Amino acid sequence: MDFEPALLRAFIAVTEAGGFTRAAQRLHLTQSAVSHQIRRLEQQAGRPLLQRTTRSLTLTEDGHDFLGHARIALDALDALTRRFQTSAVAGVLRFGVPETFMGERLPALLGQFSRDYPAVRLDVQVGTYLDLRAMAKAGELDLAVVLGEADAVAAADVLRRTHFIWAAADGFAAAPGASLPLALSPPPCVNRSVAELALAATALSTHIAFTSPSAEGIRAAVLAGLGVTVQLPSDLTAGMRCVDGEYGLPPLPAADFVLVWRGGDKSPAARAFGELLQSMTAASGRRRRGHEKSLSAAA
Repeated sequence: MDFEPALLRAFIAVTEAGGFTRAAQRLHLTQSAVSHQIRRLEQQAGRPLLQRTTRSLTLTEDGHDFLGHARIALDALDALTRRFQTSAVAGVLRFGVPETFMGERLPALLGQFSRDYPAVRLDVQVGTYLDLRAMAKAGELDLAVVLGEADAVAAADVLRRTHFIWAAADGFAAAPGASLPLALSPPPCVNRSVAELALAATALSTHIAFTSPSAEGIRAAVLAGLGVTVQLPSDLTAGMRCVDGEYGLPPLPAADFVLVWRGGDKSPAARAFGELLQSMTAASGRRRRGHEKSLSAAA
């Protein structure tokens, strides 16, 4: 039994839109055309998939199962189409990304783009926020992910909103009355600048106890109890904790992960990569918020 993709798309549109009228608007069809497609699909399936009343439209038990399979089938079909369609997107794409932005999700992003646009050669540069921003401004990168002050750029280029925190080892204890040790990267460094600006407005005594250009080096120093650092909540690892408000530490600002582009027109490859990056980042954010809600409900 072969189900027509157009019928599957109509069924998914009806379930997502909650009715035939809105589904017809989404598909740019008439309501009667969509109703006809659903009847044909139910005839092919040999059973009702939707329960219709004058006030509601709900899925039958078979409809729930059918919906999941229909989505999987269309996703696979769309992926097949992208893989083998002739694309005008070609050339070299130079992308800059900080070490800690996507973690284990970065290979999935690069792999997906390579499969979707096999004629594009990826040139990926991993670096610091400030270095990547300078490289994009100088035209050495087509686009890059950097960390900036919240609301400093257009909302369309914001990938993820976050904030800075003070972090220390679980067992860290500051000596009473002594200068507070800090573990920070050497300048120029966004995290260091945030720390210095916040501390300048206080009378807290601090000193740099450990310096490293590597995020792993700073993490190792913090875990060893050598000092307090500034980082993002997503960068906390086992053995570390947020110490905001402790030891007289001042509050830190919010921040945005944003896309920055080289000057001039954006190439088709850069546009396509930016759209995929925004899509995958948004999906990851939805999963993260769902996980956080689940944890809150369990608590």
